[in-house]
Amino acid sequence: MKEITSFDEWQHVLNETPQFLLFVKTNNCSVCEGLYPQVAALESNYPFDFYRVNAAEVPEMAGQLSLFTAPVVLLFNEQKELTRFARIVPMNDLKKRLDELVQWGNTDA
Repeated sequence: MKEITSFDEWQHVLNETPQFLLFVKTNNCSVCEGLYPQVAALESNYPFDFYRVNAAEVPEMAGQLSLFTAPVVLLFNEQKELTRFARIVPMNDLKKRLDELVQWGNTDA
């Protein structure tokens, strides 16, 4: 999973990456630490990038994305938020939405 470390880097990813998953964590978050390996393990199954950010280190992102808790998993398609899971992330639901994101990006269909 690629790390976003600045707001400028976030803007570049948002504007230049057609589809991606964003995993948002914060400091001292045991739920974040438990969920992260499960989400990271999915990355090899999908044809788009997975990113992570620590909202405590890039607080501008928390404001721009209206994040009030952690962890948050967001899926983006063409600069628009497609899906948001906050705090509780049912892995089967996340996989379903990831599969849908693949279909959104499949222009051959």
